[in-house]
Parts: sequence; structure tokens; C-alpha cells
Amino acid sequence: MSPRASATAHELSRVTLLASLPGERLAKLAARMVREDVGAGKAVVEEGDQGDRFYVVLSGMFTVSNSVLGPRTVLRPGGYFGEVALAMDVPRTASVRALTPATVASCDGATFDEFLRPLFADDE
Repeated sequence: MSPRASATAHELSRVTLLASLPGERLAKLAARMVREDVGAGKAVVEEGDQGDRFYVVLSGMFTVSNSVLGPRTVLRPGGYFGEVALAMDVPRTASVRALTPATVASCDGATFDEFLRPLFADDE
């Protein structure tokens, strides 16, 4: 993966999870997210690795798989992954690999805690 620039608030507003954030907060989050292109076949996260980033899918398709359960789902633009490792402080629970050329935006754990963790707390 090669980092380019930050994501845009417009791109993030298309992610259902993030759409409820007020515009100013969404813009601040976007400025702290790193946009990266991912080649087809490239793994973004590997099951068992330490989780240190949260990702949203901006373009392309990704497969999510687990060593015990096998293929789990396909992520498309608007999808996200990496929240379990950050929210629960556990190793990655699945591997995520690009099926097509794709673009993701990601943030570190501190940004996740500040902007995103409260969104997951609302789901409980």
C-alpha cells in the first residue's frame, strides 16, 4: 500500500457508520485519515497481527476471511474493518485482502478512540 493524502469529508460521509457525524467533526476525522491505494491480491490486515489502524473502503472490493471459519464476507465502498482489534485490544480476528484494485482510508488508534469508539458504544 502506498499512502497518498488524507481522505475527504465527502468520501467519509458515504460510510453509513460515519454519516451521522456532524460536518465539522467529519472534516476533522477526514484530515487525520490516510488514504492508500491497495493492489489486487494485497492483504491490508492479517489475522493474528496486532491491530493498530481502523479502515474504511473508499473504492474496490475486499474479501474478509478467518482461518477457522473461512471466507466471511466481501466489503465494498462504504464498508469498514479493523474496529474489533482496536475496540477490544485483541489481535486481528480476520484477514482482509483486496479482490480488485482498491482504495482505503485509515486512522490510528488515538483517532479511533476520539472519533469512532463512541459510534460503536451506541450500538451496544
